[in-house]
Amino acid sequence: MVASSDDTQMPGKIVGRVAALWRYPIKSMLGENHSELVITTRGVEGDRAWALRDLASKRIASAKKFPRLLEFRARYEDGASDSSRVRITFPDGRAINVADPGASQAISEAAGNAFALEHLPQPKESAGINTATIFGDVPFDEVFPGLPADKAPDFFNLHAGSFFDSASIHLIATGTLGYMRAQSANASDYDPRRFRANILVDTADNDGGFVEDAWLSGMLAIGDVRITAMQPALRCVMTTMNQQNLPRDLNILRQTVKLHNAKLGVFAAVETGGTVRVGDPVILHT
Repeated sequence: MVASSDDTQMPGKIVGRVAALWRYPIKSMLGENHSELVITTRGVEGDRAWALRDLASKRIASAKKFPRLLEFRARYEDGASDSSRVRITFPDGRAINVADPGASQAISEAAGNAFALEHLPQPKESAGINTATIFGDVPFDEVFPGLPADKAPDFFNLHAGSFFDSASIHLIATGTLGYMRAQSANASDYDPRRFRANILVDTADNDGGFVEDAWLSGMLAIGDVRITAMQPALRCVMTTMNQQNLPRDLNILRQTVKLHNAKLGVFAAVETGGTVRVGDPVILHT
């Protein structure tokens, strides 16, 4: 039995509160913000339930390689998480349902590449990348010393049996983003939307560095949810891209590489599921 967050035999420390919650019904499209989300051991319910397969490479498409995908928004109709009820809004404002005949063709035409919508990931999936630009204008071997871009694979493996990049859930702290903003002398906007986390943790005045590093060997409790196996989240060119009202900013990634080896926030596993709400305390158990 997993101890509760107030169990005196497993004392913990409040490290912040849930400031925002996101899920992304279709991989690499814009998603939706919620006041509460159901989280299971497979991640946020309904998160990355769909993806686009690039018909040329047969790999899962990512905005890392196809940045125009960030011009589309995916939402569940009426807040549902039924995979058949995802509505896609196009850059020109029109909208379709994922189940509409011709949905894949319509997206392909609007995005300028041949894609197929899919919602049942294979046991082993991979996403294509352009190694020359995956870290913006930062050379590949600056992030991975000794491995030049022309020797690196043009894909990366996704989390087993899913459309997730590296793990089933992703968190980032406001303190880390505030620290990065200060290090850029406020020249860059480290808006949390750039980082596509599921949970934004408000760490109040704790903005003196990379807040999540102190979480890595512990477990986070948010209500009934237990988050474990935290690892630093490797960032890529997606953080620099133009999206919504955020301009393209290559300095976002330059600074992240320089100050923290291209890592901000954490990827993690969910040991125990439940419902998470904005305002919930985030408790670290070590």
